[in-house]
Amino acid sequence: MKTRRFKTVVLMMSAFIVTAQLSAQRATRNAKARSGYGTSNSGYGNSGYTTTNAGKDTTKKKTTTTAPKSGYGTTTPGSGYGNTAGSGYGTTPSGAGATGSGAVNANLPIKVIKNSGSGIGDSIAPSLRTDNAIDRQLVKDRTPLPYEHIREDDAVYKQRVWREIDTREKINLPFRYAANEDNGNQRFISILYSAIQAGDVTVFSGDDDRFTVPLTKEDVAKNITGGMDTVPVVDMNGEVSSYEARQRMVEPDSIYRFRLKEEWIFDKESSRMFVRILGIAPVMTQYTSSGVAVGDRTLFWAYYPDLRPTLAKYEVFNGKNYAGRMSWEELFESRFFSSYITKSTLDNPYDKSLREFIKDPLFRLLEGENIKEKIFNYEQDLWSY
Repeated sequence: MKTRRFKTVVLMMSAFIVTAQLSAQRATRNAKARSGYGTSNSGYGNSGYTTTNAGKDTTKKKTTTTAPKSGYGTTTPGSGYGNTAGSGYGTTPSGAGATGSGAVNANLPIKVIKNSGSGIGDSIAPSLRTDNAIDRQLVKDRTPLPYEHIREDDAVYKQRVWREIDTREKINLPFRYAANEDNGNQRFISILYSAIQAGDVTVFSGDDDRFTVPLTKEDVAKNITGGMDTVPVVDMNGEVSSYEARQRMVEPDSIYRFRLKEEWIFDKESSRMFVRILGIAPVMTQYTSSGVAVGDRTLFWAYYPDLRPTLAKYEVFNGKNYAGRMSWEELFESRFFSSYITKSTLDNPYDKSLREFIKDPLFRLLEGENIKEKIFNYEQDLWSY
């Protein structure tokens, strides 16, 4: 009897414990349902965290997924992270109806600030007094001499040559003369840029050296500097009152190579070998964000005959005699620069540059000298001594 009574008590206690555990589990589920954790009744359905139907009856089996509103990876206006009309992170604000911290308000003024550093496209303040011991007005009145006419029938020999000028060589250091004068910075790339922005010369795309696609002033500025940066101006109350547009700065000495396209022509009427430069192109080395060079980029091609009037008004630095300076037009016509040949039409039926079929840099230089000597020997072999 005692054993049977003891078993009955044990069974009753076990049933009581199981009932208590079930009651506790129901209470926990009800508490979670009321608090919203893990259910669709929580307020997290509108945040975009894979929940459905905030505030709807959870007893229904059919649910409808709502669009996330946080803006993460969406195209609806939100916080702006990865969207197209948000705060402006990674976007280009157009200013027309855009809202957010990075969008430009079209109703506020935008002021273009000129560069004041020592580089490309700087705004150089003119001297208010004569900055010379003597009056030097003749420089501004210089005009280049017209080329001597060569009849087509008299041009019995012609070769086209592409050269590259490296301004790091000592003889080419005047290309990097960094002084500021009344007509602007005296670097050669700055002279080219100023002439383009002033509308004195039209340049063409660097992808083709045949002068096929003209570029605008804005295109040139974007190619060299990368465009404009718009910066908001905040007043004393912390509100944006206007905007300032500044040109992105680029190190002028980072553009230290220039390509020349020229023709060597022998005129039988005068028995002379003429050289005529056709185009000039600045070259910039492109780098990755980690500083690794990925190749060269031709910024633009300038047609040299159109550029001659401008180059005649700028003087070349002369470290031996500052008064005995020649113009840039005289420097190119007199060949007072050092360069090496990178391509020619001489024995080149496939129109390839030397780099494409000669991998060794030293052998490329030697082949360039070989091309120069062949052109020179053509004229010399016409004479009898």
